[in-house]
Amino acid sequence: MAKIRIRTGRGTGTMEVDDDPKKWSGDEFRKIQEARKKAAGNRMIHTGRGTGSKKLKDVPEPKARRSTEGMTRITGRGTGSRKSKNKGS
Repeated sequence: MAKIRIRTGRGTGTMEVDDDPKKWSGDEFRKIQEARKKAAGNRMIHTGRGTGSKKLKDVPEPKARRSTEGMTRITGRGTGSRKSKNKGS
């Protein structure tokens, strides 16, 4: 399996990951981020362009992605629309 580089932090950093998209996007990446947050412990992070700070443990947990079933989806360069269907997951 090959490695790819993805951009992080407004494009200023990079991270090497396997070329499997589950490792760096979607629900799988959310689990990896949660594990990193727990491993970091009681560190401080900077917020608001470096003007504020808070403890990492005080940052809220990520929420589960909500379903888009029944929402209106815009199609055809914004000229049409349709209701979203359930993926069947």
